[in-house]
Amino acid sequence: MPTIKLTLEYDGTSYAGWQRQPNQPTIQAAIETAIFGVTQTTVPVIGAGRTDSGVHALGQVASFRMNRDMTPREWTRALNAHLPKDIVVRSVELRPDSFHARHSTKGKLYAYHILNRPERPTIERAYWWHVHQPLDDTAMRNAGNALIGTHDFSSFQTQPTDNDDPICHVQRFTVSRENDRLRIEVYADRFLKQMIRSIIGTLVEVGLNKRAPASLATILNARDRSAAGKTAPPQGLFLVRVDYD
Repeated sequence: MPTIKLTLEYDGTSYAGWQRQPNQPTIQAAIETAIFGVTQTTVPVIGAGRTDSGVHALGQVASFRMNRDMTPREWTRALNAHLPKDIVVRSVELRPDSFHARHSTKGKLYAYHILNRPERPTIERAYWWHVHQPLDDTAMRNAGNALIGTHDFSSFQTQPTDNDDPICHVQRFTVSRENDRLRIEVYADRFLKQMIRSIIGTLVEVGLNKRAPASLATILNARDRSAAGKTAPPQGLFLVRVDYD
């Protein structure tokens, strides 16, 4: 049976995250409802990552299995006709039976946006974390260097979790600023529950001179969530890309 790979873009503002939940709107439920609308068949959809409530995606990947005589273009048009305006299928691919949206991943790129100015945002308030005090982005950049490599990221994992393996390999970590806007990018082979938001919350404390840049290494070694800073709000986080072989 063929595996259908979807690349999705969505605004997570109105959803309780990716994973299906009773009596709450979720991205997974919306995709499965759209598939049913096209095929009159109920199938489970697997996501590459379980984005939290309020988190957005530019390149989330999902997959499901179905025998259907439809081209990728036909799938794309049909699903988009059944999806709400804040979710769109950007592309569809037919993949081998061995493909699995979550288990086949080789790496993911996330980006986090911070608006660093005294005045609060209006139009972009659902896509940026507003930090009104000045941030030292150089200190944040230096602190983030400690995260590159293979580490136990237990100190940045929110509990409870069903993940027994806290080891992740962060291959890239960047902090860039353009005027009053900071963009933090993290690329790794895998991520723990709310790992990026916990890292961002800690880095902002560094940027506010509440922690020293060198403290990130100490926090990693502690393997204790209480050693790190607060969890950053969800609206600044975007799943940018998911990579496969």
